[in-house]
Amino acid sequence: MSARFEELDWQDTRMGELTLRRRADPATGEQIYEVKLKDEYLMSSLFTVAEEELATLGLVAAAGDDLRVLVGGLGLGCTAATALADERVGSLTVIDALAAVIGWHERELLPVSAQLVRDERVSLVHNDFFAVVRRAPGADDELYDAILLDVDHSPRHTLDPTHADLYTAAGLASLARHLADSGIFALWSDDPPDADFLSTLSSVFDDATAHVVDFANRLTGGTSSNTVYVAARRPGAGGHTLDGSSNEGVTVSTGAEHVEPHRIPEPGEPSVPEIEVDETVAPRPEEEIADVARAEPDVDDHSPSAG
Repeated sequence: MSARFEELDWQDTRMGELTLRRRADPATGEQIYEVKLKDEYLMSSLFTVAEEELATLGLVAAAGDDLRVLVGGLGLGCTAATALADERVGSLTVIDALAAVIGWHERELLPVSAQLVRDERVSLVHNDFFAVVRRAPGADDELYDAILLDVDHSPRHTLDPTHADLYTAAGLASLARHLADSGIFALWSDDPPDADFLSTLSSVFDDATAHVVDFANRLTGGTSSNTVYVAARRPGAGGHTLDGSSNEGVTVSTGAEHVEPHRIPEPGEPSVPEIEVDETVAPRPEEEIADVARAEPDVDDHSPSAG
């Protein structure tokens, strides 16, 4: 009897145990790739529509040719691969904090890996995206026409507490310094549109919009949703930044309609709940994958000493 999961890589990282595994969809035979960090399901190739839309929506908003694009978070590579499909992209830099993830693609373990590592426009960089954008760009540093970010679950549900300051006005102003004038910042979120965050985004950027991306969910037979925020750097804008510098000219514009305030988790509550508080809302895809795994637990020994 064959194993239900094929473990392609397991590494102990600074953020915890990171696992890349592959399984066959019993209904279609399709190869599904999944990433777990500790006990959390980070991503699955079953659900990539919103990650692809992050690149599509972000680059549609960007003007010009020979675009310089920065992607924060490599993951399965779907955002980066979609960006490369835009012929206007002249260079694509992808930063990931986990060397293991970059290694997966260098070893061509994932479906889009070869496309990424063999394209001369692409640079895969092992670094902390959040630390990079906190710092002011140097005189010789490249400014980007678009920054696409997909690392945390959402502005409220971060993978690491040190990421939280990016989603403040000061953090966003710090990031904006790495964009050319009218450059685009786009952010993926697993949560519904967040009115408070959209207001903060609008205080630093122009034309801030929350796009709801719906996609078919094969696990439930229904529809799931993610959010992609898109905003343009205000020419000459500054504001208080994380390194303490300050510029004038920040104004607050009106956020998009039809967004709902997001509930802040109670003390001790998981940052990514197992069950949606509102049971009329479809569960997150990651929750559904976890439900399947709990129903059919993977009991194999995945420790490094296991044969």
